[in-house]
Parts: sequence; C-alpha cells; structure tokens
Amino acid sequence: MKKVFYIGDVVEMKKGHPCGSNNWEVIRLGADIKIKCLGCGRIVMLPRNKFEKSVKKVIKQNVENSSDLTN
Repeated sequence: MKKVFYIGDVVEMKKGHPCGSNNWEVIRLGADIKIKCLGCGRIVMLPRNKFEKSVKKVIKQNVENSSDLTN
C-alpha cells in the first residue's frame, strides 16, 4: 500500500539527526520530499522512495491539508 503524506505532517525517522532529534516536518511534496528538522531547523531534500523507507511513523498528520486534497 502506498503511503500518503501531506504538507505540515510531522514524521519520526528511523535514524536520528546529529542534533539529537528524530522528528521532521514535511514542507514540500513531489518526486523529492523536503523535510525540516524540528530540533535544529535544518532542511533536507530526499527522493520520495528513500523518504518512504526512512519514515518510522507519522506523529501528527496535518488534517487541514489532507481534507483539501481529497475534495
């Protein structure tokens, strides 16, 4: 099953960031996904397939954006 992500989602990654945080916010979607570390503010861009494999769980799903995309 394909995982669905929305802008504003907070996800926990399998590997921790050097700053000590595992939590990231999704700020751009597409073939590449841009995420921002919630610990230090660093922005990283990953290919979608690598991002989907690295996500451990969705901590907070952005309900506002998810309802806009389904209608």
